[in-house]
Amino acid sequence: MKVLIVGGGGREHALAWKAAQSRLIEELHVAPGNPGIGKFASCHPGVKGTDIEGQVALARKLKVDLVVVGLDDALALGLVDRLQEAGIKAFGPTRNAARLEWSKDFAKEVMTRGAVPTARFRTFTDYEAARSYLARQGTPVVVKADGLALGKGVTVCTTMAEAEAALRVAMLDKAFGDAGAKVLIEEFLKGDEVSVLALSDGRTIKQMVSAQDHKPVGDGDTGPNTGGMGTYAPVPAYTPEIARTVQERILEPVVAIMSDMRAPFVGCLFAGLMLTSDGPKVLEFNARFGDPEAQVVLPLMENDLLEVLPACVEGRLGDIRLRFREGAAANVVVASPGYPGSYPKGLPIQGLKNAEKMGVTIFHAGTALDDKNQLVTAGGRVLGVMAMGADLREALSRAYAGVDAIQFEGKQYRRDIGWRSLRK
Repeated sequence: MKVLIVGGGGREHALAWKAAQSRLIEELHVAPGNPGIGKFASCHPGVKGTDIEGQVALARKLKVDLVVVGLDDALALGLVDRLQEAGIKAFGPTRNAARLEWSKDFAKEVMTRGAVPTARFRTFTDYEAARSYLARQGTPVVVKADGLALGKGVTVCTTMAEAEAALRVAMLDKAFGDAGAKVLIEEFLKGDEVSVLALSDGRTIKQMVSAQDHKPVGDGDTGPNTGGMGTYAPVPAYTPEIARTVQERILEPVVAIMSDMRAPFVGCLFAGLMLTSDGPKVLEFNARFGDPEAQVVLPLMENDLLEVLPACVEGRLGDIRLRFREGAAANVVVASPGYPGSYPKGLPIQGLKNAEKMGVTIFHAGTALDDKNQLVTAGGRVLGVMAMGADLREALSRAYAGVDAIQFEGKQYRRDIGWRSLRK
């Protein structure tokens, strides 16, 4: 099988790493890819993930059997629609189905129709109306930009000053562009946050192993939100009973409604959940594998990825039993100094070979090769260091040993990944 994976971050590295292990793989291509992926697959750095026509042309030229779209922006721009028009099989939702991610307001509309448990909310396009609602509502609240904002459009506000600032940044300063023209003000939910990645063929939906991300940049969940500073799987708090509730009250109703709306969801539906005292509630949906959740879920998956993904595209997921190995996986993100604010690029990275000798897997997220062919930093989240173990403590111990072996100027990482489960 010839496969093209669209994207160039840590998630795409994990997808390519898993696809490379398939007994079915003949050729593996990633566009644009990154230096880590380039060690075992053909990268096409000249074709950006958001270059829709470029990706379609590349898929045609390579005569691939399957395109796997990992990138949220590419889904929102309709890459899967264009691939389908070109007669090319693609794993991922169409633009209309991916609206579950690129419009939080639309996702709430779907959840309301399906009586899916979620936070109470109001949507606003007028700044003054939002501000007066906020004054009546009080804090804590959550302010969310409606559209895609690189995981940074959500602000948990404990004071009125924070809430007003979040509204101002999105609606007046237009920090997120059109994505912040519409804003949701949501009730603040308490509990344990869990990421559930589920595969769907448009009718059937099956859960993968649960994971937990750590969004704030600092230890103890302090500082601004990021795209994710580390993950682990599985989550002990996500019991089989909770998984059944999520299946019956959240995942199946959403897939059924999307089908009724003639936008069947084919791909990976990522449910960001809060396990509250009233049961699981949806915080948000994403229309693709999570980053960095994919970096722990895929290593624990025992199935051949290239048997499962085509089954989703061809409506055969009901025939597949998803299997996951015992034990745990942990992934610690190593980020550039200053992230999630402005950060330098081009810092030399050392120690990767030493880290790999410790049995960790390193997923590249924001790296590049300089003109001397030396590996340097090229993004906010630079690397993900993943390790597996018999339990979470062992997996984390191995991952952190790998992190310690890697050096670049000003590297930052959280030292408390997994703290919620370890304290129990």
